[in-house]
Amino acid sequence: MAETIRIGTRGSALALWQAHYVADLLRLGGLATEIVTIETKGDRILDRSLAKIGSKGIFTAELEDALHSGRVDIAVHSAKDLQSELPPDLRLIAFTEREIASDVLVSLHPGFSLTDGQPWRIGTSSTRRVAMLRHFYPHLVPTDMRGNLQTRMRKLADNHCDAMILAYAGVHRMKYDAHIAAHLPTETFTPAVGQGSVAIEASVKLAAGKSEKIRALTNHVPTETCLRAERAFLRELEGGCSIPVFGLAGLDVSKDTISLHAGIVSLDGGQLIHRTLSGNASEPETLGIRTAGEILAAGGAQILRDIKGR
Repeated sequence: MAETIRIGTRGSALALWQAHYVADLLRLGGLATEIVTIETKGDRILDRSLAKIGSKGIFTAELEDALHSGRVDIAVHSAKDLQSELPPDLRLIAFTEREIASDVLVSLHPGFSLTDGQPWRIGTSSTRRVAMLRHFYPHLVPTDMRGNLQTRMRKLADNHCDAMILAYAGVHRMKYDAHIAAHLPTETFTPAVGQGSVAIEASVKLAAGKSEKIRALTNHVPTETCLRAERAFLRELEGGCSIPVFGLAGLDVSKDTISLHAGIVSLDGGQLIHRTLSGNASEPETLGIRTAGEILAAGGAQILRDIKGR
C-alpha cells in the first residue's frame, strides 16, 4: 500500500480546492493522500482588519505548528499569504503552476463601472489594494471586507459594498467568473507577491525521498523561478499583509532571462514607487534583492518607516 501524504490546509472552500488540487497531482503519481483541515487565526478573527490583527503568520502559523508536530507532512497555502521569512526548520518544496495573477473587480450591481466617476464602495481587506485604489482610482471608496470568498459574496449580495476587489485565481477557481466587472492591469495595479500560485511547505525533517517525490509531482519550475525573485524582493523589504508592497515576475525562456516589476505604495496612495528590472533566470533571488535595493533607495525606505511608525 502507498504511504499516505497528510496535507494540512485551512477550511475555506478555496483552501480546500487548493488542497484537493495538490492531492490530485500526488495521486496521479501513485501517492495516497489525506486532507487535514486546520483553523488559523485569520479564519477566527473576522471583526478586525488584517493590519490591526498583525500580519505575521496570520493564515499560516497553525499550519506550521502541525508541520512541527508531525501531524501533517505538508501544508498547502496560497503563496501570497506566506510570510517573507519561514521558521528555520521549515521550507518551501514546491510551487504549483501559476494561474492568471491579476486582481479583478467583482460586482452584482448592474450599473457598476470602474471609470464612471461614481464613489462606488469597494470591499477589500488588503492594505495593498486599498492603497492602490487610492492611488489609481481615488473616486472609489474602500470598505473593509473580511471572510472567505463565499462570505464576501453574501455580503456583496446584502449591499455591504458595491463591488469587491479579489484575486482572479480565487474567483475563477470558485466559478464566480460571471460576476467579474473589470480586470485590473498587472502593469499598473500589480498583484501581491506569489498571487495565483499554491505553495507547498514542509519540515526539513520530512524524509528526503518523500519530499523529492512530492516536489517532482507538484512543482512548476517557471513559476518557482518567478516566485523566488518575488519573495526575495519581499524579504528585503520585510513585507507582510500590513505593508502595501507588490511584485510580479515574468520569465523569458528563449533568452533565459527574468524580469521583475515591483514596488511599494504609501497607505494614503499619494506616493507609489516602482521599478522593472531584468536579470539572469538562474539568479532570481539576486534580481529580487537588486530590485528591493532600488525601491528602498528611491524613497521606499521612508514609506516603510512611516507605515511602521503608525
